[in-house]
Amino acid sequence: MSKDNKQTGPNQRMLRVGELVRHALAAIFARGDVDDDALRNAVITVPEVRMTNDLKIANAYIMPLGGQHAVEIVAALNRNAKFIRGRVAPQINMKFAPEVRFHVDETFAEASRIDALLRSDKVKQDLENDEDGDDA
Repeated sequence: MSKDNKQTGPNQRMLRVGELVRHALAAIFARGDVDDDALRNAVITVPEVRMTNDLKIANAYIMPLGGQHAVEIVAALNRNAKFIRGRVAPQINMKFAPEVRFHVDETFAEASRIDALLRSDKVKQDLENDEDGDDA
């Protein structure tokens, strides 16, 4: 690939490593390996892990069940990132373990916002008007 043809999305390796890290994180959270008061009794979902091009940083997007205390949980996970990295490393079988950075996953909120927009009266009215116009 030449310098002019820069890749815009993640490559296969980035996706594969991201999935490995995601599964490792989910297993760590399910077992409750991270000892932090903010994480006690928290059920954490890891919908996505995005790797940087050099595979050195894993951006993990998390959402606690119900979305409650998400900011506090992300802060707790970032405080324990070195410990978590040490637990992830043996599970992903790579020469170097990526640094893990945690972020709140906003996709659930965005999906709810779009759903609310689609269900709004204005959109319903537009759809009804469009259906009336198609019949003629």
